[in-house]
Amino acid sequence: MDLFGYDASRPLDIICLGRIALDFNPAYSDAIKEEFKPLKDVHYFEMFIGGSPANIAVGITHHGMKAGFFAKISDDQFGDFASDYFNRLGIDTSHITRCTHGEKLGLTFTEMMGPSKSDILMYRNDAADLKLGVDDIDPDYIGRAKAILISGTALASSPSREAALKAALLAKRLGTKVIFDIDYRPYNWENDDTISIYYSAVAKEADIIMGSREEFDLMEHLVSPGMDDTQSASYWRSRGVTIVVIKHGMQGSTAYTGDGKSYSIKPFPVEARKGFGGGDGYGSGFLYGLFQGWDIARCLEFGSAEASMMVRSNNCSDSLPTAQEVAEFIEDEKSRYGEMVARA
Repeated sequence: MDLFGYDASRPLDIICLGRIALDFNPAYSDAIKEEFKPLKDVHYFEMFIGGSPANIAVGITHHGMKAGFFAKISDDQFGDFASDYFNRLGIDTSHITRCTHGEKLGLTFTEMMGPSKSDILMYRNDAADLKLGVDDIDPDYIGRAKAILISGTALASSPSREAALKAALLAKRLGTKVIFDIDYRPYNWENDDTISIYYSAVAKEADIIMGSREEFDLMEHLVSPGMDDTQSASYWRSRGVTIVVIKHGMQGSTAYTGDGKSYSIKPFPVEARKGFGGGDGYGSGFLYGLFQGWDIARCLEFGSAEASMMVRSNNCSDSLPTAQEVAEFIEDEKSRYGEMVARA
């Protein structure tokens, strides 16, 4: 299968829209190892690019795809870091612009208490990414891409939410496929009604929706509350969505396709370093598989493998693997645990 008839002649594979942030993680390298401990006891940190859409852009680039981006970044040294990082990787930065009123990149400090116990401390007052406006959305740029990925966090406040909605509407008109990564984060949202209003507005324009069960519940709060996975998939497919991916963490995930079929996957067993970051690897791997024309089960397997690789790493961007590294990981896991280790 291809990605639902996308235009293969377009130079960009996926434009991501949403936050570019910075992660400060407890240092864990050959030189310095901050072991599991409360954040207040950590002295040494490593700085990485963060934010789910930014990490997915990095992930698909590591797989040889061409990524673009709609974003606002701060006009300071941290903005320089983000811009330079993307440019080094070959991510198109022509539509990443600087804020002009002192807005700052969001900062995330991570606390790693154990393999299954981690937390984050967020600084997102006057965040740069939420200043993306409708004037920043270029229809010609959208028309150059096979798909656009919209992060749900971009819908948390204005003017970013209007920019995201404009991008989704233009993409629909221009034949650019819309991928909606629900990407719920509690900060900046006003209430559950607002979440449901804006999530469902983008979902109705989407070709692919990806999210956890909690995220689907938030999205469906006003339109059809209380649905289970099968009902959610049926609801959104009836509104034109081609693939609905619903994730349940360590219990695995299922993709529901437009032909009424479903495919499930479980996580690959690994020794985790942290309890977050897997979703960005999952999205990168799953979307890469779709662009390769793989069947859905193989796309899920690849995404699940990349997710497992990321929860054992100390960051959510630099360690995103190449396609070859994911393939080698899957081969190794199957040699140890059996061919059906992740197939549910």
